[in-house]
Amino acid sequence: MAETELNVDSIISRLLEVRGCRPGKIVQMTEAEVRGLCIKSREIFLSQPILLELEAPLKICGDIHGQYTDLLRLFEYGGFPPEANYLFLGDYVDRGKQSLETICLLLAYKVKYPENFFLLRGNHECASINRIYGFYDEWLSPDLQSMEQIRRIMRPTDVPDTGLLCDLLWSDPDKDVQGWGENDRGVSFTFGADVVSKFLNRHDLDLICRAHQVVEDGYEFFAKRQLVTLFSAPNYCGEFDNAGGMMSVDESLMCSFQVRIRLQRKQSSLGGWAPGGEPFGLEKSSSLVIFNGVSVEKLYCAVLSPLRKAKWDQLSV
Repeated sequence: MAETELNVDSIISRLLEVRGCRPGKIVQMTEAEVRGLCIKSREIFLSQPILLELEAPLKICGDIHGQYTDLLRLFEYGGFPPEANYLFLGDYVDRGKQSLETICLLLAYKVKYPENFFLLRGNHECASINRIYGFYDEWLSPDLQSMEQIRRIMRPTDVPDTGLLCDLLWSDPDKDVQGWGENDRGVSFTFGADVVSKFLNRHDLDLICRAHQVVEDGYEFFAKRQLVTLFSAPNYCGEFDNAGGMMSVDESLMCSFQVRIRLQRKQSSLGGWAPGGEPFGLEKSSSLVIFNGVSVEKLYCAVLSPLRKAKWDQLSV
């Protein structure tokens, strides 16, 4: 499909028509439209820097995993683009039943609003993982010494079994680990609170915001609020009673959380979004790294700047 033939508005309109319909209603799209979205969005991803520096206000969302109805409800609460600026932290497909609709809407918004809508690559944005978990039929690393290493990553690329890129997408925090430890996933490492503190101090940063793991309340702090994990797919796979979380950073650089809780596991229409936790501020003396445990054909790490230093010393995890 030639670029001039890609009608993004029509695609978005059809993808949004299912709002209010029964969950799981399929959206009809042609192969040419899907291919066109991939080609055009790829051009945009490659034209933008691999290390993003984003300005507030911004809404930050974690894993979606093909839960398309929940993605639509997230936009209903936070505002449909371009009403709000968004950064998604990866893991859009697999496990859920509507991975195609999910990734197509996200790519369509990226094409439509390239400077207001940002997508990081997750470990599930990888062909070998897609084959295992359904879409096909991380962050810190001991190898990471400078941000320049991230800027030098060539795109497009496959994810290797070891090394910096693998760790950016697969490593996990562990409160019982000091330094680096083995990962039960069988790939990459786990890291302790001391690793987080050293990383932030070395790079003059305040906060790491990542996804990649289910957390009960939709968001969860680690290392005395120096790292936060977001997960935006509530009632994940119909097997967890977790909430879905979204983090908002407003013009004054105050960060707050919104969570969506399903009141009954089998009735996805129940439940709604509500404030979660207390907001906290960041000072312009340094930056907030939206680092993701997962990053894309373009991102691996996003820096929100300028930011305020967090005033959370009285709070602990």
